[in-house]
This record gives sequence, structure tokens and C-alpha cells, in this order.
Amino acid sequence: MKMFIQPSQVFLSRDFVDFRKSINGLSQIVEEDLGLSSMSGALFIFCNKAKDKLKILYWDKTGFALWYKRL
Repeated sequence: MKMFIQPSQVFLSRDFVDFRKSINGLSQIVEEDLGLSSMSGALFIFCNKAKDKLKILYWDKTGFALWYKRL
């Protein structure tokens, strides 16, 4: 069984986001602000204001995954 599926595309948000947002809030940004489907299988990458942290939102056909990376 494959652990991860190859993402179809990768999108990097140019604007910083409030890092208190979780899956629902980030998914809403993807849908409303970017005009994309959050369940497309693409990776959506967001950064904080200091640009030293990333959140990556991903739909893997069974549910959302949210990764957090401190740089």
C-alpha cells in the first residue's frame, strides 16, 4: 500500500496566512480566495508572516492531511 499519492500540482500562496487556521480555514482560502478545489489532489502551501513556518494542505482521497514545517 502506498503511503502518499503523487500530487497533481503544487500551489504556493504568495500572501501570508494566520497560522491559527487549520484544515477548515486553509481549505476555505483555497476555495474562496484562490478559486481552486481543495480536494483536487494538489498541495497547497502557506507561510506565516515571518516566513519561517509552512503549512501544507493536501487531500488524499480519504481525507485532508495538514503538515506543519518550521524552517
